[in-house]
Amino acid sequence: MRIRLGCELTYEVPNPTPMIVLLNVHHSCVARLERPDWLMTTPAVPVESYRDGFGNWCCRLVAPPGRFVLGTDSVITDSGASDPVDWGAIQHPVEHLPPDTLQFLLGSRYCETDCLSEEAWRLFGQGPTGWARVQAICDFVNRHVAFSYEHSRPTRTAAEAYAEGRGVCRDFTHLAIAFCRCMNLPARYCTGYVSDIGQPPPHAPMDFAAWMEVYLGGRWWVFDPRNNKTIYGRIKIAHGRDAADVPLTHTFGPNLLAGFRVWTDEIVA
Repeated sequence: MRIRLGCELTYEVPNPTPMIVLLNVHHSCVARLERPDWLMTTPAVPVESYRDGFGNWCCRLVAPPGRFVLGTDSVITDSGASDPVDWGAIQHPVEHLPPDTLQFLLGSRYCETDCLSEEAWRLFGQGPTGWARVQAICDFVNRHVAFSYEHSRPTRTAAEAYAEGRGVCRDFTHLAIAFCRCMNLPARYCTGYVSDIGQPPPHAPMDFAAWMEVYLGGRWWVFDPRNNKTIYGRIKIAHGRDAADVPLTHTFGPNLLAGFRVWTDEIVA
């Protein structure tokens, strides 16, 4: 399967404004690109690239005053398979976890394990471990939180999403991550593309999406508490402890987001 993917973000910028941008696909996906997904800007400006502490590919630039457009466009090949599943994947005791997973057990800006630990153990402490425990967390979050664009806000935390019972995909993900960490399961926040390929219409306007990866059975596995169903054409951009680590754009000055387009379209020969 071939998928055209990309985005276009349009800003109105009153002054020269530094930006850090995470819009290129994750290094684990790069080999499947048919052409590089270079960050393109209008007007053209110098772009410097680097890897952050999580290994994500970041671009830094200075947006000039006025209308500024940035984005990517490429084609990626995909196996056509859905997110993999392994009900036999085990939960590792904390003392046996690899050192690089331990940071994903800790509370973070949007995932307050200290506030949710007692509730997590009440809800999930008597159930199965491993894959079944993570799936139980996803099932609970999917039922408990109502998807609601009109009530979204960028400051909502996992504990607030649990109390309010509504949110967008990042809120579903933050709450599921927090519950996983409370249950001693390393969980990290992911952002990227989730296509509508294979889903029945009507399709909502495309947007970037959030999901999580949980460490089980010696590797990281995808779980999606927002959709909680079979998904095809998932393409990661970045991962971190929560949304604060992987903003698609981080601007260091006033600006207005005047336009936003995302596409993931299957190319049918």
